[in-house]
Amino acid sequence: MKMSTWNWGFVIFILLSVTCSLSLSDSDPFTQQKLDQVSNLPGQNFNVDFDHYAGYVTVNQEYGRALFYWFTEATQEPASKPLVLWLNGGPGCSSIGYGMAEEVGPFHVNKDGNSVYLNPYSWNTVANLLFLDSPVGVGYSYSNTSSDILSNGDKRTASDALQFLLNWLERFPQYKGRDFYITGESYAGHYVPQLSQAIVRYNKANATSPINLKGYMVGNALTNDYSDHVGVFQFMWDVGMISDQTYKKSKVCDTESFGRPSHECVQITEIAYQEMGDIDPYSIFTPPCTANRVTKRLQRRWHRVRHIGQSYDPCTQQHSTIYFNLPEVKNALHAYHSNTSTTWETCSDVVEMSWKDSPVSVLDVYQELISSGLRIWMFSGDTDAVIPVTSTRNTINALNLTTISPWRAWYEDGQVGGWTQKYEGLTFVTVRGAGHEVPLHKPKQALTLLKSFLAGASMPPFEQVIESKTSASQQINGF
Repeated sequence: MKMSTWNWGFVIFILLSVTCSLSLSDSDPFTQQKLDQVSNLPGQNFNVDFDHYAGYVTVNQEYGRALFYWFTEATQEPASKPLVLWLNGGPGCSSIGYGMAEEVGPFHVNKDGNSVYLNPYSWNTVANLLFLDSPVGVGYSYSNTSSDILSNGDKRTASDALQFLLNWLERFPQYKGRDFYITGESYAGHYVPQLSQAIVRYNKANATSPINLKGYMVGNALTNDYSDHVGVFQFMWDVGMISDQTYKKSKVCDTESFGRPSHECVQITEIAYQEMGDIDPYSIFTPPCTANRVTKRLQRRWHRVRHIGQSYDPCTQQHSTIYFNLPEVKNALHAYHSNTSTTWETCSDVVEMSWKDSPVSVLDVYQELISSGLRIWMFSGDTDAVIPVTSTRNTINALNLTTISPWRAWYEDGQVGGWTQKYEGLTFVTVRGAGHEVPLHKPKQALTLLKSFLAGASMPPFEQVIESKTSASQQINGF
């Protein structure tokens, strides 16, 4: 009996589907690595001295959830360097759009939205750097089950991220056992410790194949709603952006959820933003993007960030939106799938507005992980009014930790780079003059921060530069 053309087509479709759904263990991981390797980016007019890879890792076969990653090996001796994962928050924001394209990654997007330039302070100068768009519905990440996009939350995000790491390490087995660190900012203040907790618990149950997690570091991180809310209004009042009356009324927000505040808290927050005026709350001393002016309500959301490129550029987010929507960019990054959003966005409103679970505090996670012996650092740009330095200091105080090294200044090129204090189980670092995206405003200082964190060393103290007699003599004689 002959099969119809339609039936033959259906059989071929099924065979292809089964082939595509094979687990990573059923294929040669190095073959898949080769398929994921990125040869050249559109608008890249320079060579790089490292390999980089991008593509999808399936984290749930049944529902077809797949997370997009972009991995850049270290510029020198990658085999001897640790593996560092970077996560942006939101919830709903792309680690590719922010972390890679304007913060810690080697490829930053130019103002034309069609080309990239090399970031000299990229974190892959000292580590193998992995970016993950998480959860599904963010950036290029997708699910074959449409309801997944409407049911994201903290718990599933951590679970899927853990599964991603396990599967990714199968694809890149040369990184199994490598020293591993997790970093991120903003709502990643939830993602990073929650994923770290998931890894620690996984390792206890799988002693023969652990993920070699050494520690984590988060910046301007949402951590504890109470102290974060108190710190926000405290910061606004301290720097003179809001009135005494509004500051007193802000007490209504003290016990509110940061992500889902009450009507009364929203009202007082809107008054505060009216008093603040037309500034960028993510970086209060730099001009906001004036193109396609955003509303104050949109600015209120802690993941919306618009800042600096090669020279000061507050509209960086718009350039990334153009670049990552280019078909040739999607092809170069292997980011093509029928269930990805037709339009790439830096942040997904759908993901954020449908978020299911978000605890009011992750302090209990910190307490568990501090006792596990992980290296834990928190850092804070001190010109951010969204999750400001006051919020983070209040959060750390709530942990009631013993001080090991007192508050002091640290230095970069002979200038104060910020301040730091070391506690039992946690190190806190501020970065002077940086906003919400610390590596964007102060890239050199941020790289110094990473180096100190990876080395488990204190932030650099002041070192006076002593001029040689020859140079001093030349200055005296006018040379």
